[in-house]
Amino acid sequence: MAKGSKKVIYAALAGNAAIAVTKFVAAGMTGSSAMLSEAIHSLVDTGNQFLLLWGLKRASKPADDRFPLGYGKEVYFWSFVVAILIFAVGAGVSLYEGIKHLLHPNPVENAGISYAVLALAVVFEGAAWWFALRSFQDAKGERGYLEAVRAGKDPTLFVVLLEDSAALLGLFVAFIGIGLGQLTGIPYFDGGASVIIGLILGAVACLLAWETKGLLIGEAADEGEQKRIREIIAAHPEVKQVNELITMHMGPQNILVNISLDFNDGLPSETLEATVAKLNAQIKQAVPDVHRVFIEAESWTAHRAQRQPVVRIDDD
Repeated sequence: MAKGSKKVIYAALAGNAAIAVTKFVAAGMTGSSAMLSEAIHSLVDTGNQFLLLWGLKRASKPADDRFPLGYGKEVYFWSFVVAILIFAVGAGVSLYEGIKHLLHPNPVENAGISYAVLALAVVFEGAAWWFALRSFQDAKGERGYLEAVRAGKDPTLFVVLLEDSAALLGLFVAFIGIGLGQLTGIPYFDGGASVIIGLILGAVACLLAWETKGLLIGEAADEGEQKRIREIIAAHPEVKQVNELITMHMGPQNILVNISLDFNDGLPSETLEATVAKLNAQIKQAVPDVHRVFIEAESWTAHRAQRQPVVRIDDD
């Protein structure tokens, strides 16, 4: 598992843990709904970092008899759990607190404490966000940000970045809500800010759940990697054609490759075995994330017949 992923998570964990307790103290002293929502948000994010680290640890376990293809998808599962927690706990509690304070508004007391805590939180969250952004930029290459999230195979990078982005946006919303409430004397702004924070967290959670769902089900390797594999196969004159190429990410740096090839007729078994061995080695060398390669030799006619739907005729 990439060390860069763990560094990003550790940075986010340090920032969230450092500010969560402070926010809870400030929420208790000021009675601010927005501050309480932010405190819960930081607490959820802190727990999420532990879950991501647990996922990375589980994903690094070697394959065994029960899981012969390894545990790489553990990181996808725990990233999906993180998305659910953000939605259920972070967004849910923030919406509840916001609606409760809209129905029964109370003025924020000791607003200066809230401002100090929010400013401190911006520093910690901003540092974690900047670290996550730099790591994500290194990983995304020339892709756009949204394209990189959709194509990314290491969810820990974009999960942390989106979490920290939501955290920073939530801090500014809380600052505005508390500030408007203090300037106008209207207590509804504080509860409204909490509702907006909940909506932000809900939107981020839905995006994370959608992206990690595809990885959990089984996304293919990107088009560039598939193209390199096809080029390697095409360079072997023993291969007549590629019947089918199936790739699947079993983890961020673990690709499974299944290939159905139609070899030239009349090849000696020794030549066939040597070609398969060369293809296996060359593919793994060209695409380092490929860990397992399965090559099936069959004619195009036989392969096509296997893919035809089986029609069952029930007896009357």
